[in-house]
Amino acid sequence: MRGTGEQLQYILRDEAMHFSFGLKVVNQILEEENITLDPKAVRDMWDESEAAETAYANYILRDPILGYSAEYHSEQFRFVANRRARTVGLDEPFPGAKNVSPWLDEQATLRKEKNFFETRVIEYQTGAQLEW
Repeated sequence: MRGTGEQLQYILRDEAMHFSFGLKVVNQILEEENITLDPKAVRDMWDESEAAETAYANYILRDPILGYSAEYHSEQFRFVANRRARTVGLDEPFPGAKNVSPWLDEQATLRKEKNFFETRVIEYQTGAQLEW
């Protein structure tokens, strides 16, 4: 599992960059086209996304793993959804949701100075060498 934590950091960094870019694009479109969001349509999207995320969590985590369950995953989703909503100036869709993964926030906001393509590979193992 060497390097797994580092890969998760890259994923979190990319997620934050994608959100930031998407937010700028959406805000620019709303401003240029003078669009006002329909609160009911936005609420319906929040409800649909929560249902999809909960179904995913219940499917993938039928049996909880150490320190992580479907409810834990769903609660973190609600917390992040609230933060995203505040960022775009909307009311929180899931008031009272708790940040059950403060370590995840810490990882997402850390500055990552190294470039993925500049890191040095320290170990290789080919498929022919794997022992099953």
